Amino acid sequence: MSVATESEVEPTAAGLQAADSAARRRSLRPLLGLIPFVARYQGRATAALVALLVAAAATLAVPIAVRRMIDNGFDPARAGLIDEYFGVMILVVAILAGASAMRYYLVTTLGERVVADLRDAVFERVTSLSASFFDTAKSGEIVSRLTADTTQIKSAVGASVSVALRNLVLFFGSAIMMVVTSPRLSAFVLGAIPVIVMPLVGFGRMVRKRSRAAQDTLADASAYASELIGAVRTLQAFTNEKLAVHRFAEAVERAYAAAVFSTKARGILTAVIIFLAASSVVVVLWVGAQDVLAARTTAGTLSQFVLFAVLAATGLGQLSEVWGELSQAAGSAERLLELLRHEPDIKAPAAPAPFPSPPRGEISFDAVRFAYPTRRESDVLDGISFKVLPGEKVAIVGPSGAGKSTIFHLILRFYDPKAGAIRFDGVRIADADPRALRGRIALVPQEAAIFATSIAENIRFGRPEATADEIARAAEQAAAAEFIDRLPQRYDSIVGERGVTLSGGQRQRIAIARAILRNAPLLLLDEATSSLDAESETLVQSALSRLMQERTTLVIAHRLATVLSCDRILVMDQGRIVEEGTHESLTAQGGLYARLARLQFQAT
Repeated sequence: MSVATESEVEPTAAGLQAADSAARRRSLRPLLGLIPFVARYQGRATAALVALLVAAAATLAVPIAVRRMIDNGFDPARAGLIDEYFGVMILVVAILAGASAMRYYLVTTLGERVVADLRDAVFERVTSLSASFFDTAKSGEIVSRLTADTTQIKSAVGASVSVALRNLVLFFGSAIMMVVTSPRLSAFVLGAIPVIVMPLVGFGRMVRKRSRAAQDTLADASAYASELIGAVRTLQAFTNEKLAVHRFAEAVERAYAAAVFSTKARGILTAVIIFLAASSVVVVLWVGAQDVLAARTTAGTLSQFVLFAVLAATGLGQLSEVWGELSQAAGSAERLLELLRHEPDIKAPAAPAPFPSPPRGEISFDAVRFAYPTRRESDVLDGISFKVLPGEKVAIVGPSGAGKSTIFHLILRFYDPKAGAIRFDGVRIADADPRALRGRIALVPQEAAIFATSIAENIRFGRPEATADEIARAAEQAAAAEFIDRLPQRYDSIVGERGVTLSGGQRQRIAIARAILRNAPLLLLDEATSSLDAESETLVQSALSRLMQERTTLVIAHRLATVLSCDRILVMDQGRIVEEGTHESLTAQGGLYARLARLQFQAT
């Protein structure tokens, strides 16, 4: 079995902090991580690039037409040429309009497609990450990355990148044509470029840093809001609405302040760039006017040069605006790429060991030691060993913190132990595919996970390909059909987020129906009746008895009704198995189990 060491499994928060620190030292480099997503649609991207180049070429053709018209069109001897020049300009404008429309359509749809794929990839990666990641990560913050950050990237990929490329082509094309038109005048303009570019780069870095800060702050606020909305009844029961609103408002204000600073910086940057670029054009126009008066150049040539200079200045000015948007998108990209780069701690081996068929449902622990990644110095399990035979029903009892639920976490391979081996049907689970292992296990947790969809879909979660008849049979066996049939829409009834419209017993019976539908050889029951009233417990216990037939069952329970029906009881304390036997034998020993049983009898 592979043992996870401290160097292999870093705490998630520390890992992401290190990634953040490294990422902030970069500029637009995170956007390069989107290239594989764009490369999937090379045809569309190439067509968009061609349309962009055609539009840029049409734009660059306009000053040439203007020069010819000024120098030749106003000559009385060639007056007919002016009609031809205007006709050519109309054609150029038509080409420009068509190419621009095609570029907009292709780039926008490409952005939508890339962002959809990116969201899919990030969500797929998040669902594959190990339990240790979610021990420190905030679900609301992850959702913020999936929504707000991908929207920011859509704006960049769908528009800003296209506009940036267009302005780069226009700038360099105009610069080349300026040199061809008048090398002397070009020297004045090109000499101003370093003065214009330096604030563009400097301000862009600052904008990107502030944008990342705004996004992180807003993500924290979203995570806080998501957590409170999920527990709104507890929030209202403790009358902490004002405290929650105050804390959320503070986080929103911090995000607003960061966004205002970023916008202010972009505004200043835009003003500086436009002033410098326009000033250079004015200077060139003045020098060119002197050349026309001295007959060193023609009015048409000066007009052509000025138009190219205006195009170059406009391209550079718009590039400053787009640079800020790309900087914001880079902040979003790095946050998403952090998730895509994060590898799960629990992976399938290159050549997974197969489980025997048909499955037996045998489980064994051999000197297993374990500590949670967030508390490595504190062992939760201290070298425990036991074996559960196929078809056997074994209960695990003990005081809180004894390590009972941790055993289930290790069986499901949410974590790997520090030492020792766990086997399922004789195969070390570290050598097998985790999905193949979990496919042979059905879990009924203490708090049933109910989703905001229909009852049928909640039960079908146990086996997505199940038919409506199979779902109905599972509900019948779980004693859930009696309340489902009373609902107006029966199995199509929507139960609300986390099953808020159902009682605790009803939620638990849906979870049992889900486990019945899964029909797995190993059943894990994690205190499935501990929070139910007497009537609900009777119904749930009856359903559990049917579910436990003909399959191996491990039960974490405090209620003796479940424990009494088990073949064997393991008593845990401080991460060790301290007693083992039947209810009668353990009661007679007068040890920990007898004391727990006595306390429960007194409580009832």
